[in-house]
Amino acid sequence: MSEALAVVETAGTGTSVPAVSGARQFWRRLRAQRAALVAAAVVALLVLVALAAPLLTALEGQDPTTYHPTLIDSARGGVPIGSFGGVSADHWLGVEPQTGRDMFARLVYGARVSLGVALAATVVQVAIGVAVGVASALGNRWVDQLLSRATDIIVSMPLMIMSLALLAIVPSSFPRPVLVTLVIGLIAWGTIAKIVRAQTLSLKGLDYVSAARLSGWGTWRIARRELLPGLAAPVITYAALLVPMNISVEAALSFLGVGVKPPTPSWGQMLTAADVWYQAAPQYLLLPAGALFVTVLALTVLGDGVRTALDPRAASRLRVGTGRKAATGAGNAAGTATEKEASA
Repeated sequence: MSEALAVVETAGTGTSVPAVSGARQFWRRLRAQRAALVAAAVVALLVLVALAAPLLTALEGQDPTTYHPTLIDSARGGVPIGSFGGVSADHWLGVEPQTGRDMFARLVYGARVSLGVALAATVVQVAIGVAVGVASALGNRWVDQLLSRATDIIVSMPLMIMSLALLAIVPSSFPRPVLVTLVIGLIAWGTIAKIVRAQTLSLKGLDYVSAARLSGWGTWRIARRELLPGLAAPVITYAALLVPMNISVEAALSFLGVGVKPPTPSWGQMLTAADVWYQAAPQYLLLPAGALFVTVLALTVLGDGVRTALDPRAASRLRVGTGRKAATGAGNAAGTATEKEASA
């Protein structure tokens, strides 16, 4: 899209200054939301912990797969020896019941699996959804009908049931994190395809797209140069909300026993093994559940903040409301002054 330098007239002067760019407006609106900034900090910390999992476990001197049978009480059914689940200088968050594997190591490595699967599945969903949505909006009537009906079928499919069916029939030798990523990504792209199609249809009627078409540009060049930049805001907004949803789906699949398999740690897989220990060793259940809750909550708040920051109507509504209030206040003040002068 040919971009012109937008200018605004400074109040009370005849000078013109460049308008604030879209990126600067986005960051300004995002910084104004304290909850979104806190959520972004939490998400950044979680990603850093996931990436630095080998370093953190090396500092602790443990790994997520080694058994420590001497740290559990076999006479009590495998409950960890010591207080708070066996917390010590060597095991910062204690050990697992029955196995004695280090909880801290499994928790940080589980973050890598849960976050990695969710982010990768979101990328697959966005790629397929954008491709199908743009092709449907720019294609002829038959292409649009075919892709729209296919999208309707995908949207109507129950994600959990289809995932359970596909994961159950795939051989166990296939890497489970990759399989879960592909299953989620290939089943749940329908909604974003509908959003992209509707947005593309609205962008097709704009003047700059018509000008590009009249200048002789091809359909896919117009899509790449003119339409995709306009689709960035709704796609980013929806993708930010897809990540916590995909984390929950991965945890649910692992909890049901068809997701990530042991000994690979995953928060959902850890919850699967912890459901019978909530009384004898409650921290075994609370640690992965708490990590999952904090991650999903932070990503949801951040996604909502991104949606608000990318919505140009949010700031305009504030400005219009402020202007109306200011104008009303000025009118009331002028009316009061006039009444006083008349009475005098």
